[in-house]
Amino acid sequence: MFGLSPADWTAVELSLRIAIVATACALPFGIAIGWLLARKRFWGKTLLNGLVFLPLVLPPVVTGYLLLISFGRRGPIGEFLYDTFGIVLSFRWTGAALSCGIMGFPLMVRPITLALQAIDKKLEDAAATLGANNFMVFFTVTLPLALPGVIAGVLLCFARALGEFGATITFVSNIPGETQTISAAIYTLTQVPGGDAAAGRLVLVAIVLALAALIASEWLARRASIRFHGD
Repeated sequence: MFGLSPADWTAVELSLRIAIVATACALPFGIAIGWLLARKRFWGKTLLNGLVFLPLVLPPVVTGYLLLISFGRRGPIGEFLYDTFGIVLSFRWTGAALSCGIMGFPLMVRPITLALQAIDKKLEDAAATLGANNFMVFFTVTLPLALPGVIAGVLLCFARALGEFGATITFVSNIPGETQTISAAIYTLTQVPGGDAAAGRLVLVAIVLALAALIASEWLARRASIRFHGD
């Protein structure tokens, strides 16, 4: 299928694994931050919003460098993780998942925030008057109503994680079988004489995967719009 070599399939499999782990790990934080931005007023909210969306405007290599000096073996966070838990993120696929999750995080938070803002608070108040505490209201009323936005955010983050390159290669390098994702493999193949055909096949795979995620996200966004606004 697609005429891919075993090494190419390894890159595809690794990309999918990294994107799934990155998205799954980012989801709880995305819901929490989205809820804070949608429902709470507090000092520093504008700053928090700016920090969340900063990876969208920063050069990816800057984000990767910041991850390297923070989560590398000699970085303050990386040294703590290694000394305390034996966890190493730099030059590992787990580090690639971290960088992909950070780069895709803004695209996850935005639709979640909008979905939470669109919920009629009267529905939550009605649940509270029936005896539900805040925890139950959130998980039985708020989160189900925001589910289309959550799913859209998950798919957008997943698609962004699949295509991440700059921050990832800066933080974890380009190691075949360990950190070489589809994007890194394409970059490598373009530097090798006669690698254009193989790079083209990987480009096709990347387009198919990303387009499928974007189409699903758009469809879910329309469903959410119809559900909340009747458009």
